[in-house]
Amino acid sequence: MSAIKGALLDLSGTLHIDKVATPNAVAALKKLRAAGIKVRFVTNSTKTSDERLYAKLSALGFELDRTEIFTSLSAAKRLVQENNHRPLLLLEDEALEQFTDVDQSEPHTAVVLGLAPSKLDYARMNRAFSALMGGADLIGIHRAKYFASSENTLSIGPGGFIAALEYATGKQGVLVGKPKREFYELALRDIGLLDQPESVAMVGDDVLADLGGGAQELGLKRILVRTGKYMANDETKAEVPLDGTFDTFADAVDRMIDW
Repeated sequence: MSAIKGALLDLSGTLHIDKVATPNAVAALKKLRAAGIKVRFVTNSTKTSDERLYAKLSALGFELDRTEIFTSLSAAKRLVQENNHRPLLLLEDEALEQFTDVDQSEPHTAVVLGLAPSKLDYARMNRAFSALMGGADLIGIHRAKYFASSENTLSIGPGGFIAALEYATGKQGVLVGKPKREFYELALRDIGLLDQPESVAMVGDDVLADLGGGAQELGLKRILVRTGKYMANDETKAEVPLDGTFDTFADAVDRMIDW
């Protein structure tokens, strides 16, 4: 029996790239479950609602339950609701669907910024700047520098836009997604392994956003895959040496089962 009891899996860049599953990923997920390893999906994906994300993964052939997906978008909504914020949402239309039950009237008390390529123009960024200067809080769903928009193609992530607003306003944004420790703890608690983090593997394609921060602090097994946004020698950027680097998620699964 594997020493690994649970696996937290990144999605974009690890299990799939846009609308294509990474090599043998669908079969590998089945193999992981068959080995008795508990699985949760932890993603900073913010371009679409949780429901659309679930539908997309199912269409790609992945067998999963909607409740197994933990998104930074849901974490951001939770934070907004807990603080009774009236947010200005810099999100794609498909992600905005998740906030239809949230009061978004002015004056805004928070700016929520995620990966939103069609929304982050000067006019909207300046509107966000004005809201922040008027006292609103800045909530960054995640700070990724870049993401894999297609195979072998990287595009700028939301991190630079968050940094621009921080620089212009002098405010520090609140981060809700990976690599924040509390985000990983939500998934660990759900699989009943919060008290055994050393028996859980985190698998991702971003050595810092997936495998740094909370993943490192909690003592998770940290596994990097050479798909998605991975770039040559990314493994050397880890503050603490990783537990493994593999060409694909499928290769990583074989190692986790035999750990």
